[in-house]
Amino acid sequence: MNPWPFVTAAYVVTLGGGTIIALVSYLAMRKAEK
Repeated sequence: MNPWPFVTAAYVVTLGGGTIIALVSYLAMRKAEK
């Protein structure tokens, strides 16, 4: 069984989730500073 599709999916989920969380946090920070 080839593990690479799972490894790739894990990276996509982690990086995608991290990007989304960073973006939401950034927007919340900008809103709070106003």
